[in-house]
Amino acid sequence: MHVQVLFFGMLKELVGRSSEEADFPEGADLRAVFDRYAARHPRLREMARSIVMARNHEFAELSTALQEGDEVAFLPPVSGGTAAAAPVPEICDNGSFFALTRHAIDTRQLIARLLTGAEGAVVTFEGTVRNNTNGRRTRCLDYECYEPMALRLMARIGRELAAAHPIARIAMVHRLGRILIGETSVAVIVTAPHRRAAFAAALEGIDQLKKLVPIWKKEHFADGEVWVEGAWDANVPVAG
Repeated sequence: MHVQVLFFGMLKELVGRSSEEADFPEGADLRAVFDRYAARHPRLREMARSIVMARNHEFAELSTALQEGDEVAFLPPVSGGTAAAAPVPEICDNGSFFALTRHAIDTRQLIARLLTGAEGAVVTFEGTVRNNTNGRRTRCLDYECYEPMALRLMARIGRELAAAHPIARIAMVHRLGRILIGETSVAVIVTAPHRRAAFAAALEGIDQLKKLVPIWKKEHFADGEVWVEGAWDANVPVAG
C-alpha cells in the first residue's frame, strides 16, 4: 500500500523532512508506520508518549489499519513554526466562522461578521505575543499547523460549544507564519444573549483549541530558538 507520511514541528526537524511517500504491506497498521520511522530515528521512540498519529486528518490509534492512498501524520505536542504559502482555509457554519490566516487578525471585522442584532454580549479573547518567556527575551514566534485537520477540529470545537452553552455564534481564527511582539496570534469571539454564557464558551474555546488543534510554535530568542512543547488533551491517543 502506498501512503503519504507527514511530519510537523520539532519532528520535521528530527527526521530531516516534512513529508515522504512510503509503501507498506497489505494489512499494515499505524504501528507499522511508527515502528519504521522510530527504527530510523530512535528519538521518536523516546518521545512516543507525547506523539500523536493521525490518519486522513483524524486522530487515530496505532492499531488503525492502513488503506491505499492514506495520509498519515506524526504530530508532536501542540503548542499552539513556519507554514508554506498555501491557500488559507476557512469554514462557515451556521453563521460561525473558523479560519487560519497569514495576515493580521481584525477582531472588529470578525465581530461585525457574527452580529445579528439579537446579542446582549460579545466576548473577545486575543492571544498576543509577549516579549519574554521566564525572563528570556523573545524576538518573534513562528506558527505551523496541519491545516486541514486543524480547521476541521476548530469547527468541531465550535459546534460542541454551541451545543453546550446558550450562545449565538462563535469565531476562531489562528495566525500562521511569523508573528512579532504585540501581534495577535489567535482570537476566539463568542456572541450570546447573556454575558455569562459568552465568557464561559470563550474560555472553554481557547482551552480546547490549545489542547486539540494541531498547531505548533517555535519561539525565537535573542540567544537561540526552540519549539515550544505543550501537552495533548488526555483523551487524544498517543503513540506510546
